[in-house]
Amino acid sequence: MENDLLKSTSTPIYYYDIALLRRTIESLLSAASIDHRFKVHYAVKANTRAEILAIISAAGLGADCVSGGEIKAALNAGFPADKIVFAGVGKTDKEIKLGLSHDIECFNVESMPELEVINRLAAKMGTTANIAIRVNPEIDAHTHKYITTGLSENKFGIPMSQLDETVDLALSLPNIRLKGLHFHIGSQLTVLDSYRLLCERANEIIEHFRSRGVEFEIINVGGGLGIDYDNPDAHPIPDFRSYFQLFKQHLKIKPSQQVHFELGRAIVAQCGSLLTRVLYIKECPTRRFAIVDAGMTDLIRPALYQARHAIQLTGDDITGRPMMRYDVVGPICESSDVFDTDVELPELRRGDILAIRSAGAYGEIMASQYNMRPLPGAILD
Repeated sequence: MENDLLKSTSTPIYYYDIALLRRTIESLLSAASIDHRFKVHYAVKANTRAEILAIISAAGLGADCVSGGEIKAALNAGFPADKIVFAGVGKTDKEIKLGLSHDIECFNVESMPELEVINRLAAKMGTTANIAIRVNPEIDAHTHKYITTGLSENKFGIPMSQLDETVDLALSLPNIRLKGLHFHIGSQLTVLDSYRLLCERANEIIEHFRSRGVEFEIINVGGGLGIDYDNPDAHPIPDFRSYFQLFKQHLKIKPSQQVHFELGRAIVAQCGSLLTRVLYIKECPTRRFAIVDAGMTDLIRPALYQARHAIQLTGDDITGRPMMRYDVVGPICESSDVFDTDVELPELRRGDILAIRSAGAYGEIMASQYNMRPLPGAILD
């Protein structure tokens, strides 16, 4: 982004590098082509900006949705209904009817009561619902407690102890077509060994049901592949090749079965940055604060997950400035409104613009209007 444009830009604002997004998608599709049975769905919750959804849809990916609003956004962006899957533990009747009316590819079902409700609503509409049963595989993904989803204490999925009963129920319901199994063990996974454990558990479950005469068309292994928040310029695109190679090597499926992936962060995170202006430099006895005009309302991940994003000073007039340490904080009336502490940056001045990197996923979409602040806008370049 040109320096003159930066200076005239109102902040806080999201900046999206569309060329990087396209390169990331190309790398993803190339890596996934290792096996024709691999099908990738974009996890819409990561970023729902219409222009970004349109680019991802045009590339041929499916959509993984967790609300009726996301289903509508996916349809509006051009995702075919038969490439839309709908997950979530609390689907409302209205949302289920929306999915049924568009004959979406699959409902990922997370409880037996939900399964019965979908069957009843499908019967009233004179249709059949395609479903996959989300399994809680009881695997520790070793990620932040707020984004782990595969442990027995998590609210997601069917416990292993109830899986046979749930499959039997699905097979007995007249307006349900059981298509597959769904897994998701957590987000921001940077150690692929957790996925190897998932493959082993999935293989055990697949073989168990095969011995009962039950075959699944789809094995959905979820998403969660992490990115490099510390060094976004060194690793702008995740190692998709190793990711897909692991599943090809360790997941035992038949030629007729499909493997579905639900990647969100890995696709859009690195293409987005939050731009924010320095308002004040506040010197205290033990800390030096850089107070900026963006806050936790614009990017909540540091406050919510204790996440760290690389923070960089932008512009072409920073050469020769001495390096100093700052706590970069926002204007919100909350002590948690901190982007990072003890960050080494060139000496900051009022009006400088900082780029908070790797914010393309779970950034703009999670923004709020707390303190009556306006929602941030966006620049796509």
